[in-house]
Amino acid sequence: MRITVNPTLYRLLCTAALGATLALSGCASDKPPSNTTFDFGPALMPATPAGVAIGAVVVTEVTGSAALDNENMLYRLNYSDPLQARAYTQSRWSATPLQLISQRLKTRIAQSGAKALNATDAAAGVPILRIEVDDFSHSFSTPTQSDGQVVIRASLFTEHKLVDQKIFTRSTSANSANAAGGAQALAASTDAIAADMVAWLSALRVRK
Repeated sequence: MRITVNPTLYRLLCTAALGATLALSGCASDKPPSNTTFDFGPALMPATPAGVAIGAVVVTEVTGSAALDNENMLYRLNYSDPLQARAYTQSRWSATPLQLISQRLKTRIAQSGAKALNATDAAAGVPILRIEVDDFSHSFSTPTQSDGQVVIRASLFTEHKLVDQKIFTRSTSANSANAAGGAQALAASTDAIAADMVAWLSALRVRK
């Protein structure tokens, strides 16, 4: 027995079925992935005060490559492809790395007893500290071992004359091979560089 289907009804049924399929797939694709946001954590006062006298210094906003001027968390697989910087897909910084580093360094300098001024607060004769980030990445030496590597170049000027320039490098082992471990290691490396920078600035001031 042959059954004849009304063409119009057939098209309506097909259209309804297609619409239902797209609606279901749309619900699945519209569901946002779970994202985790990281920062450097609270800038607790050091257990032992720095005990240095820097005076006042203007700390300009930190500069660096365009890759560090967004909230992406970058990592490198040095054991297989060290030339490619990858971004974690479901983890981000709460601000750009340049902003996080800038705020952290200003805070640590102020905690040392110095007056960390902004560029708008500059006064005649106050030294100006310019900072550029050369590297800020979660780097894997093996699939399970990684470090938070930070390289910063600092230049101190007085009356538009270069007083000194120094490159600070720190690498801290991550406690886990994921974004959380990288954030912890990078925060620790940044704090270590801040301490090194305070000591450097203090020594320069003593020599003046």
